[in-house]
Amino acid sequence: MPLALTLARGALTSPLKRNIHAGARLPGARLVEPGVRIDPVRLAAYSHLCGFQQADPLPLPYPHILGFPLTMRLMTDRSFPLPLLGLVHTRIEITQHHALRPEDPLELTVYADELTPHRRGTEVTMVTEARMDRNPVWESRSVYLARHRTMRSGPPDGPRESTPSLPLPAVAEWQLPAGLGRRYGAASGDRNPIHLHPLTAKLFGFPRAIAHGMWTLARCLAEADTGQAACVRAEFKAPVPLPTTVTYATDGTAFQLRSGDRVHLTGETSAHPSSGRPAPSKRSS
Repeated sequence: MPLALTLARGALTSPLKRNIHAGARLPGARLVEPGVRIDPVRLAAYSHLCGFQQADPLPLPYPHILGFPLTMRLMTDRSFPLPLLGLVHTRIEITQHHALRPEDPLELTVYADELTPHRRGTEVTMVTEARMDRNPVWESRSVYLARHRTMRSGPPDGPRESTPSLPLPAVAEWQLPAGLGRRYGAASGDRNPIHLHPLTAKLFGFPRAIAHGMWTLARCLAEADTGQAACVRAEFKAPVPLPTTVTYATDGTAFQLRSGDRVHLTGETSAHPSSGRPAPSKRSS
């Protein structure tokens, strides 16, 4: 099913899933797509838009883009307990075991791992795995929050390890155009209405279109030059309204994207000791 139709199905089934209860259970299905081939034109458009100076080796977040249609199929199924509309991508952890090439044939698997109570609702962890010759080469764990009334109370959840609490040194400033969401949607296939236009964003409570969280992460990783990094953890803290100007800050490992005193994204990168291929060389400045 085309991704646009999958998103439409999610919109139609969301009102049927508003009554989230404590006994909600996740579907046990694992969606598998073998022999995934990467479209070089779309990869080039994605790499250019996100600031990667080369597409070989594969940009670290790109398998997430490849697995996104499978994720949407699972999350829009009637057996999935949370409504698609209103789900907020709050954090992601990516581990790459081997540097990947655009020509590598990948087998993708997507499944829902766990439901977790949250003071503002319920969180779900979605897992995407990539394999070559049955061996794991890449995986991600994305956490999404469905907001609803709960019996929990108290202060916000404590800070996570992937969330630097102190301001980091500013390194770059980026001017983000109003059409960034539409361009990223075309390159990635993720055409969520909140990213496309002020009119569609207002339907979901946003005064303006907002940047894709996965674009902000990819842009930070491209700027960070993650030559030796094979692991990244990031937390999406606040939406980035378009158009705007943002500041990328880093100490070499931890990074932030902020505008003024408002932090939009925090995270950190690290090397993975079991990588079996040589790490990509650092790009020229």
